[in-house]
Amino acid sequence: MRNFIIAGNWKMNTTPTTGVELARSISDHIPPHTGVKVLLFPPATHLSHFQQEFNEADFEYGGQNVHWENSGAYTGEFSPEMLLELGCKWVIVGHSERRKFFGETDQSVNKRLLNTLNSSLSPILCIGETLTERESNLTYEVLERQIKVALENLTDENAERLVVAYEPVWAIGTGHTATTDQAQEAHHFIRNVLAQCFSGELANNIVVQYGGSVNAGNALELMSCPDVDGALIGGASLKPDEFIRIIEIADSLGG
Repeated sequence: MRNFIIAGNWKMNTTPTTGVELARSISDHIPPHTGVKVLLFPPATHLSHFQQEFNEADFEYGGQNVHWENSGAYTGEFSPEMLLELGCKWVIVGHSERRKFFGETDQSVNKRLLNTLNSSLSPILCIGETLTERESNLTYEVLERQIKVALENLTDENAERLVVAYEPVWAIGTGHTATTDQAQEAHHFIRNVLAQCFSGELANNIVVQYGGSVNAGNALELMSCPDVDGALIGGASLKPDEFIRIIEIADSLGG
């Protein structure tokens, strides 16, 4: 059975001090005994502070990026070992902003994903089409390519920790959100592609989140879709009251 995962991607926002304050505001109000897994992805500068402050918190945290090598001359990058030593359990791989602004490709995403799964980190693999691709009826072609290239050389065994986040690029930070029909159709398609890559049982157990301008006003409708297993949240995760409300909605749906 798949449980909801609600994750907050803070991107390049907050300082270590204000980030700890924000995380504390969230941690103090996570519903008790919830079946929802709560994740936070602060900037890398915050991670040592999180390790000190939230070692026994009701949320887990991770890095926004990871490299495909474990050490070397890769200025500005982070290895799995570095993240693990700072208490991280998760990492985001292949976010559209990494692809758009920093030149990541499906092939480099695959290498980062493989290195993540060779460690004990769990990855959230981000996929999604641009507005031009959707308007050109290329959504499914793009999603299938991104999934199959990213998952090349993965086996059922090392994919058991995999989480996928469908984030239509045209909905990230724009205020535009996929309709429930669009979200469900994309998530159902993604699960079918996963079943081509792995066993049907594993594909059915992989959490597939939705991301793209999720907020407290649309979370219930989106997460009520049968193949939507939570959300990867940007802007709303910087607002503790709203982020907690989304967690409560997920909890009300069964966690």
